[in-house]
Amino acid sequence: MENLDKLRQWAQDQQLDVVYISDPVNINYYTGFYSEPHERTLGLFVFADQEPFIFAPALEVEVVKATGWPYDVYGYLDHEDAYAMIADQIKRRVANPIKWGIEKAQLQFKRYEALIAHFPNAEFDIDVTDFVAHQKLFKTDAEIQLMIAAGKEADNAFKVGFDAVSSARTEQQVVAEIEYAMMKQGVMHMSFDTIVQSGANAANPHGAPLPEKIKPNALVLFDLGTNHKGYMSDASRTVAYGKIDDKSRDIYKVCLEAQLAAMDAAKPGITAAELDQVARDIITKAGYGDYFIHRLGHGIGMSDHEFPSIMAGNDLELKPGMCFSIEPGIYIPKVAGVRIEDCIHLTETGNEPFTHTTKELIEVPL
Repeated sequence: MENLDKLRQWAQDQQLDVVYISDPVNINYYTGFYSEPHERTLGLFVFADQEPFIFAPALEVEVVKATGWPYDVYGYLDHEDAYAMIADQIKRRVANPIKWGIEKAQLQFKRYEALIAHFPNAEFDIDVTDFVAHQKLFKTDAEIQLMIAAGKEADNAFKVGFDAVSSARTEQQVVAEIEYAMMKQGVMHMSFDTIVQSGANAANPHGAPLPEKIKPNALVLFDLGTNHKGYMSDASRTVAYGKIDDKSRDIYKVCLEAQLAAMDAAKPGITAAELDQVARDIITKAGYGDYFIHRLGHGIGMSDHEFPSIMAGNDLELKPGMCFSIEPGIYIPKVAGVRIEDCIHLTETGNEPFTHTTKELIEVPL
């Protein structure tokens, strides 16, 4: 419970009466219990000088206990007033809690109103979001090993996807091939919806696989990752299906040069903004700067997108133990899109990627 102890110490330092963690991923980080409660209420309540408790739907109580959670857990039935029950348990520990820490980036407004109704004199000024993000920023050796395992699963998924590319299949069918194969290997959850985009569809950076056949003689973009025991992988590769034109080949060459340069530059001491600039300068010099329209990368861990952002304006110094993506992309509307991505962890002298699928342009035969 080392992570939880640090949160409790922070609550003491901030002189808070209560810290309310409402993000299911962060509850998992502090307790070892994960559940997506959907419309139901799930919360972790932490105190400076009292033992914490988990409040969960009644159907989750035994699951919480089975994780080895050493403190109290309370459940509620669907017809019961969850926040009245939460208020009762809090007041048993702190009679008149005034200073609260909440996750302002995550707490639903309706639930915030419920807190105010039960604690009308309370102050909800302190946002715990940044503290949690910074605490999760540096991964332990055990966390990195789980992410290495997730990276191996992603490499397996790429192989399945490349082998499935065919003009007889739609983009969505290739996705189905990948996810079915992963399930057969025991990977029951991808870290996000798998993306397969071919031809001009790949020029939409946050697009979705279409129910249309894979375009021959065009680039095909893959973006995927797996969830390995609560830790994520995330990687992108772009392959050529058949014979691609010179423009597409040039886009790929430039994007690869930018990605490799950024991978080489990712060392302790560089800032997030400086690292973004390494890749951006190469793409801009080649004449494609207007088509690199997102940050270079994002943090990764128990979520597929975490703090920090590797982007212009972020002067955060990168240090060993940080994990993040390096994913330059070039997206030319109605023509083609390329993204090449690895997530890495910084070491004392450089970095190690979690994925190892080749980045040389793979040419899948028609």
